[in-house]
Amino acid sequence: MDLIDQLRILSSRISQTKTLVQTEEATKNAMIMPFIQILGYNVFDPLEVTPELVAEVGTKKGEKVDYAILRDGKPIILFECKKCGGDLHINHASQLFRYFHVTEARFGVLTNGLVYRFFTDLEQPNKMDEKPFFEFNILDFKDRDVEELKKFTKSAFDIDTILTTANDLKYTRSIQTLLSEWMTNPSEDFVRLLSADLIGNRRFTPAVKDQFTLITKRAFDQLLGEKINERLKGAMAPEGVTIAESPRSAATNDIATTETEPAIVTTSEEIEGLHIVRSIVRDLISPRRVVMRDAQSYCAILLDDNNRKPICRLRFNNTQKLRIGLFKDNKEEELMNLESVDDIYSFADRIKATLSSYIKSDGSLDSSQISTAP
Repeated sequence: MDLIDQLRILSSRISQTKTLVQTEEATKNAMIMPFIQILGYNVFDPLEVTPELVAEVGTKKGEKVDYAILRDGKPIILFECKKCGGDLHINHASQLFRYFHVTEARFGVLTNGLVYRFFTDLEQPNKMDEKPFFEFNILDFKDRDVEELKKFTKSAFDIDTILTTANDLKYTRSIQTLLSEWMTNPSEDFVRLLSADLIGNRRFTPAVKDQFTLITKRAFDQLLGEKINERLKGAMAPEGVTIAESPRSAATNDIATTETEPAIVTTSEEIEGLHIVRSIVRDLISPRRVVMRDAQSYCAILLDDNNRKPICRLRFNNTQKLRIGLFKDNKEEELMNLESVDDIYSFADRIKATLSSYIKSDGSLDSSQISTAP
């Protein structure tokens, strides 16, 4: 199972149980240890993951760090843990600061089981920076976050590789934070800069400032909307996804669509659902054979874009309820409720069984079509 799939499963479990986790020890057991295990480190092997590692730090005797990941007997990553949802202000990382200074570890992680903040010593050698260069939220992560996290896995860990990109990551994160603030509340200097060429010789009066502050916010909103639409339209292009018309509209292709007919909109949840189904069946067939065909009332996930071979149906159009349509032997659809898109993984066996029935009937599974993706 890929790293992103394992993280999604952990994310789903944590989102359902986080309110039950009340102590630091419970946070370690239910959230942090599984996270470290996903990175490929054996949390039950003290030669690889050592809990409560003790060090003598100056006059402080018996100083401990919650977890230390070891390689060749030496710490490479230190973890300081807080209880679930606890404050992760740098002032609460004193032990991590001190231990970082006296070990060969180049990376420290401050976490509350939900957010993981990664630190190193970019500013001064052997002194942990006050600002993290990377942050990972188990309940809200993107593909690019997973790509960065992969660098910390046991199989890929390389200090030089991580440090090469750490500096860029740190500054990129700071700029993103600043841009995000400007999007919602543009500073006067930022508005003045943007409007300088537009107002010409006019004075930057309070009235002009208010006018261009509103224009700046509107411009950001419109630009983001356009970029999101572009990404949604092209998100599936590399995978060869076909987003086809509904069966009804395809059958009446020669009839002009009326102005009152609602448009078919493929949502980000439907695209995510397609990805999940592809990951479920990738050990049976090539993911490229799994195709999306969107309609007004549901989004069909088909084998080979064949409407007679439905793998499942995503019924996400009702914003109040997510449902998935699964198929029995007689092709009768059975609707199941979902708490989140990730719950599709709960029906992996049934999805595979449906696909297998098509494979057995037409003999379409051969060695050239089996996915070789890792």
